[in-house]
Amino acid sequence: MAPVPKSMSAVVIEQPGGTEVLKYKTDVPAPELKEGEILVKNEYMGINYIDTYVRTGFYKSTMPVITGREGAGTVVATHPSVGDAFKPGDRVAYLIERGAYAELTAVPTGRALRIPDGFGTDQAAAAMLQGLTAITMISESAGFAQPRLGVSEGPRVLVLAAAGGVGSLLVQMLTVRGAKVIAAAGTAEKCERASKHGAQWTINYSEEDLVQRVKEITNGEGVEVIFDGVGKATFDKDLEMIARKGTLIMFGNASGGVPPLDILRLSGKNVKLLRPTLYNYIATREEFETYTKELFGLLESGKVSLDIHKVYPLKDVAQAHSDLEGRKTTGKLLLKP
Repeated sequence: MAPVPKSMSAVVIEQPGGTEVLKYKTDVPAPELKEGEILVKNEYMGINYIDTYVRTGFYKSTMPVITGREGAGTVVATHPSVGDAFKPGDRVAYLIERGAYAELTAVPTGRALRIPDGFGTDQAAAAMLQGLTAITMISESAGFAQPRLGVSEGPRVLVLAAAGGVGSLLVQMLTVRGAKVIAAAGTAEKCERASKHGAQWTINYSEEDLVQRVKEITNGEGVEVIFDGVGKATFDKDLEMIARKGTLIMFGNASGGVPPLDILRLSGKNVKLLRPTLYNYIATREEFETYTKELFGLLESGKVSLDIHKVYPLKDVAQAHSDLEGRKTTGKLLLKP
């Protein structure tokens, strides 16, 4: 292997703000490995909405910070404590708290996995955060065990922002498990994409009344489960659309955070409300490996596919954030050093 460089290209955020605070630099010191870490030369890195929360300060971080939570590439160095778990030359995908918007990333071994032979590095980078988010929310948040969803009459489920990265995966995975999916999106093109992914009904909420259409589809009963990554703009509507004893899963804040809630609002229908985070579902190595293996199995079998919207050069990260926040994208956005 070639010597590990002393410096690298990376995107550094020195203060919260708009896309202008994403500073592309070519002389950032390379990470120094700590116990249990490997150094990955990134080939692709995933962009996620949570990265915009870090950039704007909605999620507090100590600055300066290199954001980015997932990537895939080749191991170029390991800490002596790693032993034979990983070695230079291994292709790996990883999931971390921060540090992926860079040429090199230090990754704890507990958050890295070898990429299966024949599986694209771009696909691996695109799958990690959004794929694991979708699969854990279906199994853990909604409590949809495989046997239950094998029956002919699956639950009725509403997925908001159904053409986005997590949304498109939710539609596909829920369909595979037998759910009856209602997909809501903001354009006819996005609704068509959700339909191709298996949604039985689509709602273009820029032209149709979302609440009224859900009530029509469900004969006034509402849906058993709602997956909502939008947040503030849709929460009140969610409480109208949810069925009695339904489960409302709020997993994102694309339109802003949901204001403080009077908990008595849930009692009218005995609603279960969750605000899950992925990392609490994969806290152990066993959980991480179990769900990643299931995710890669779905992708390798062709039952679930990844839509990669665009690969942006790392220096163009500001444009990528602008496109994502401007709702100009469908599927997954990637960065490439």
